[in-house]
Amino acid sequence: MGDKTTINTLVEGGSASAGPPLGPELGPLPADVGEVVSAINEKTKDFEGMEVPVDVEVDEETGDFTVEVGKPPMAALIKDELGIASGSGEPNKNKVADMSFEQVCKVARMKESDLLAMDLRGAVKEVMGTAQSMGITIEGEDAYEVQQQIDEGKFDDRLQAEEGI
Repeated sequence: MGDKTTINTLVEGGSASAGPPLGPELGPLPADVGEVVSAINEKTKDFEGMEVPVDVEVDEETGDFTVEVGKPPMAALIKDELGIASGSGEPNKNKVADMSFEQVCKVARMKESDLLAMDLRGAVKEVMGTAQSMGITIEGEDAYEVQQQIDEGKFDDRLQAEEGI
C-alpha cells in the first residue's frame, strides 16, 4: 500500500463525469477514471439534480480507490422531494407544502446514516421535525401531531410495510 491522495469535490448526483472537477485531479493518479466516475454515479443516483459532497481516496501505488458520499442537509432533501424552492419564513402560520408518509420514509432512508435514530420510526420522526420547522404538513396534519400518532402506534402497520421494502 502506497500513499493515499484524497480528492474532495461536489458533484451533481448521478451525473459525475471525467471532465472537471474530477478528471483533472484523477488524471495523474493510477486509478481508472471511468471506474471512479461509475462508482460515484452509482452511489449518488438517489441525489439526482442535487450537489453532493464526494471524497475519493486513491492509493497512489495500486490505483485502488474508495468513494465516500456525503449527504445533503435534510431540508435540501425535503425540498427536492417536494419540488419546492424553500420552506416557510413563518412555519407556524404559513404552510408551504404537504408531504406523504411515503415521502417522509424515503427521505429518512436517504439520510439514515447521518441520523441519530436507531430505527426507521426514529428516523421518520426526525424528518418530520425538520418538515415542521419548514412549514410542511404531513398528510394534511401538523407534523408534531403525526409524531404523537407514531408514538401511539397509529402508523405501526405503515412503518412495518416501509421497513419491508
